[in-house]
Amino acid sequence: MSTPRIVVATGNAHKTGEIAAALQRAGLSIEVVSAKAVGGMPEVDETGQTFAANARLKAEALRLKATPGDWVLADDSGLEVDALDGAPGIYSARYAGPDATDADNMAKLLDALQGRAPHERGARFACCLVLLGTGFDQTFTGHCPGQILEQPIGDAGFGYDPLFAPDGYEESFAQLGAVVKDRISHRAHACQLLATWLRERALTPRG
Repeated sequence: MSTPRIVVATGNAHKTGEIAAALQRAGLSIEVVSAKAVGGMPEVDETGQTFAANARLKAEALRLKATPGDWVLADDSGLEVDALDGAPGIYSARYAGPDATDADNMAKLLDALQGRAPHERGARFACCLVLLGTGFDQTFTGHCPGQILEQPIGDAGFGYDPLFAPDGYEESFAQLGAVVKDRISHRAHACQLLATWLRERALTPRG
C-alpha cells in the first residue's frame, strides 16, 4: 500500500501545518501537502453563503488539478460574533475590504464592538472541512467559543488571534501559541472528527 496523501486546498502554510499536526497527533501516518504540490490553488469565486458551501467550492476546484489517487481537503473558517449577528462570518478574511490586512479587519471589529461590555463580546471561531475522494464526500465542522478582547494582545498566530480569548483562558490565541491552539481551536476540533472518520474506516487515500 502506497503512502497516503491529502492535498489541502490552500496555499496558507498555517492551515496546512495545523491539519498535518492534528492528524499526526491522532496517530495517522498520512502525508498532508498544500495546493502548491499540484501547481497551486486555482482562483475560486467564494459565492457560498456558508462555510460548508465555500469549502466545497474550493475542494471541487482543486480536485480538477489534483493527482489521481489523491484526496482533496478544503477548509473554510471564520469568526462569528454574537453581538454582530454572526458577522464577520464567511467574510472574516475580507471584513474591512477585499485587500484588508489582519490589522484592518481587527480595527473594524473593535470599532463595531466599541462600548460593548465583556458579557456582550461573546464569539466563536468556526471551521468546516470538506473531504473529497473517489466514492465519498464528507464534511466535518468544529467550533471554539470565546470572547473578543478590547485590544489585540500577543504576537503569535494570524487573523483575529490577538483579539480572541478562548473559553477557559484569559490570554488571546496569539499569546497562547501554537501548542495550545493546535489542541483547542476550531480547526483542531474539525480535524479530530476527520481523524476519527479515517480511523473508523481504515481508509487511505491511495492503495
